[in-house]
Amino acid sequence: MQEFKKRWEITKNWQLLFPFLGIIALLFSSYRLSNLIIKSQPVYLKIVATLVIAYLLLKLCLKLFKKLEKKWIVKERWEIIRIFLVFAVTGSSSVFIVRPLLDTLHLKEHLNGVLYVIVYTTIVMFFYQILLVFYGWLFGQFDFFWSFEKKMLRRFGLGKFLKD
Repeated sequence: MQEFKKRWEITKNWQLLFPFLGIIALLFSSYRLSNLIIKSQPVYLKIVATLVIAYLLLKLCLKLFKKLEKKWIVKERWEIIRIFLVFAVTGSSSVFIVRPLLDTLHLKEHLNGVLYVIVYTTIVMFFYQILLVFYGWLFGQFDFFWSFEKKMLRRFGLGKFLKD
């Protein structure tokens, strides 16, 4: 455990919450993906598929950590896990908010497929921007996500509305 804490620069026990949440999120995502791939198979196959997918996702995440550690300025390495969790929760939340909203408005029946996808994506991106800063604040990474948000808005051509 000491080696793990040292590797992730964890100095207080409460900081272990974020690697724990990261592993839970990784296992849940792996389970959901295995259910998409293997729909009506025995449980043991789903468990094996979940573990294989979790292993592959863990390898991918660790590669991303190494790459983004140099790009993102964080005080300790464990904060990268916290940032990844914010991105995951934000993406899921924005879809969970928009889908019922559009179902209530019955836009899918009134718009053709391409136009619906454009409207859906635009509304998801709008909620994503708001939720990203909110969850960043909630997870204690407001400064990181506020500067990330400003960069993203500038790329969308909306930088003139920001005051620095």
